[in-house]
Amino acid sequence: MAPESLLAAVDLGSNSFRLEIGRVGSHQRIERVEYLKETVRQGNGLNNRHELSQEAMQRGWECLARFGERLTGFSATHVRAVATQTLREARNADEFVSRGSELLGFPIEVIPGEEEARLIYRGVSSSLPPSQQRRLVIDIGGRSTEIIVGQQSQTQQLASFALGSVSWSSQFFADGALNKSNFNAAIAAAKQTLAQAQFAYPGTAWDCAYASSGTANAVGDALTAQGLDGRVITLTKLRYLQDQLLSIGHVDKLRIPGLKEDRRPVVAGGISVMLAVVELLGINELEVAQGALRQGVLHDLLDHEPPADKELAEIHALQQDFGVDIRHAQCVERIASQLWQDIQAGDPAPEASRQALHIAAQLHEVGMRVALSNYHRHGAYITEHCGLATWEPALRQRITQLVLGHQGKLRKLEDAIEESDLALPLMALRLAVQLCHTRREPDMAGLQIKRSGMECKLSTPQGWMLAYPQSARLLEEEALAWSKTPWSLKLQLR
Repeated sequence: MAPESLLAAVDLGSNSFRLEIGRVGSHQRIERVEYLKETVRQGNGLNNRHELSQEAMQRGWECLARFGERLTGFSATHVRAVATQTLREARNADEFVSRGSELLGFPIEVIPGEEEARLIYRGVSSSLPPSQQRRLVIDIGGRSTEIIVGQQSQTQQLASFALGSVSWSSQFFADGALNKSNFNAAIAAAKQTLAQAQFAYPGTAWDCAYASSGTANAVGDALTAQGLDGRVITLTKLRYLQDQLLSIGHVDKLRIPGLKEDRRPVVAGGISVMLAVVELLGINELEVAQGALRQGVLHDLLDHEPPADKELAEIHALQQDFGVDIRHAQCVERIASQLWQDIQAGDPAPEASRQALHIAAQLHEVGMRVALSNYHRHGAYITEHCGLATWEPALRQRITQLVLGHQGKLRKLEDAIEESDLALPLMALRLAVQLCHTRREPDMAGLQIKRSGMECKLSTPQGWMLAYPQSARLLEEEALAWSKTPWSLKLQLR
């Protein structure tokens, strides 16, 4: 798909309708342009005969008309609108979908639960770093809960269950009372509905667990606002929030820091379902994921599988976005890798250090587009905060340290410079930057570097110092910089 193309995903959920517009960026990434959300609560509009009330349909139609105005001019192949559990259940769904499609300007699909689960997983996986781990993804929506196991971007097992924050709040907290009796009944019923998941998703089937969408975000926001780590949900934290609800006693009095207004009527049902899932599957930690159904829809529209080398694609995308001299960056990366291998002298090279050096060397000049002065600090900020790169936190930290430390004084890295896993690749990177200062391939013939303990010795062949006087001067300045650290760089320039 051509760069700068706009794609749009419309998610007709049981609690909220959402519109997300993304732009196809460099290397086929999707960058968010706009996100609209309206709390429609269509799931509350289903009666005992599973028919949507006229009021519920009207609320949905009015929202879709507003979305339709925003989507005017979009190509039909660039928009996908999907409806989930409420319209799967509604006997008069055809009436709503027919009028809603007219107002939106694009056809609305009522997708099966399994397709919803697949799209959720694709959306979540698109926001995560590449990994061979088997991922369990839990998505508690308004009227359905999806449970998926997958690896990389592919699902391996998926299921959709008819329970969620809206339906459970309506069924077990209809009187607004937040008491133990209502919670116990809600959790017990959720476990019964999810019973088959206990056997279908044993702990041996997955390595790590994630929670996505509304309930997960609401729980995470409430925990963060109260000084806890909202990025990871545990049974203890869920019980902590449940105790707060019990102490408040009624939905009308519900005021919890971080809990948004539109979540208050359905939070008790959502927490009940999440407690049931966590207890039933024996989940120790649920990491709150950023991706969701709508991101999965956008990636399907793009019809683009993640590149075989996602890391390389992310590097190239950042280089392109920030105008990096790619040829020079690749030269620095080659020289730095060669020097580091020589410094290691046959010792096993830590994979994390190798990966960090590989990335940092190619991005060491990423801050130059901000300003030439102190560009290494700008580059460190970019690598630390760039959300489009899906590096693991520890890897991101090491990349940032290398970019920050590749030039200038070394004291800015403080105690971290004492670690060989940082100091040695950093020395290799700094030497490579100096040797490549002409922005041409340096003459490495006869140049050697050896390490003994915390001392590295670099020697050159006869005549090298005379042939490359500026390089020699830069190396002498580099040796002086290292003399002020626990490490030393000795030179034998000839």
